[in-house]
Amino acid sequence: MVLVIRIVTRARLAWLEDAARTASEQARQTSGTANDAFGRHVRELYAVTDRAERAEASTTEVGVLLSGALAELSEAQQELLRKDIEIRRLREELSRGPREGETVTVLLHHGEPHAVYASREDAHADTATHGYPADHVWKPCDERPAAAFTWRCEAFIYNPASNGFRRVSRSVPRALDGAA
Repeated sequence: MVLVIRIVTRARLAWLEDAARTASEQARQTSGTANDAFGRHVRELYAVTDRAERAEASTTEVGVLLSGALAELSEAQQELLRKDIEIRRLREELSRGPREGETVTVLLHHGEPHAVYASREDAHADTATHGYPADHVWKPCDERPAAAFTWRCEAFIYNPASNGFRRVSRSVPRALDGAA
């Protein structure tokens, strides 16, 4: 076994104490710098997390808005398709022209033409939009003039010989004092 003895002088001890104080001061400064850097890092982390959470919330909100917009777009496209089909059907109907025996119904308001309909039911339904009850019972008109009625439906039939429509029912003239 070897025994080593070291003799420390006062100058060496003072130098070691000074080196220890310098190392302690450097450690304190390094620790302060590290604490400041850690604080900045934590603040940046909180800021980045906050931005990420706000971005996620915005993304969710935009996703909901986009989903609603896509649903509205799909509905609008379907409506356009239905209208396009109806327009094509009406164009075909218009291009073929009227056929012999085809009837239309003219809705008269106080004897004046109000609108023309493909059927009597359509004309009756339209009067419901003008204040007549939807369940109104329609009766055949008598020989009074059309102006005597608030609403009156008259059927007209296509006659190719005259290239036009003529009234389906003609009122029978009443005898006035024995005259026909």
